[in-house]
Amino acid sequence: MEYIYSALLLHAAGKEIGEESISKVLKAAGVNVDASRVKALAATLEDVDIDDALAQAIAMPSAAPAAGAAAPAHAAGAAAEKAEEKEEEVSEEEAAAGLGALFG
Repeated sequence: MEYIYSALLLHAAGKEIGEESISKVLKAAGVNVDASRVKALAATLEDVDIDDALAQAIAMPSAAPAAGAAAPAHAAGAAAEKAEEKEEEVSEEEAAAGLGALFG
């Protein structure tokens, strides 16, 4: 997970996400860096729109229905609209602040 966190930290800081920068973040955090994992992560993230991926990841939990709850269709539609409104209210700074808590 620390490899992914390093990429998210770099993204939040507006820095390039590459092998060297990921390795530097991991070393600064005191992690023993596995060069093959760093290389794989950098290659995987090359063509990924991280902002879009984060938006989808945040949206998924709110779209899932509660366990054992059967809501009428109109109520489900209203809940989905409300979830979309909440999604838009989360700023980049708030999202970055949550990541900052992980690193002390």
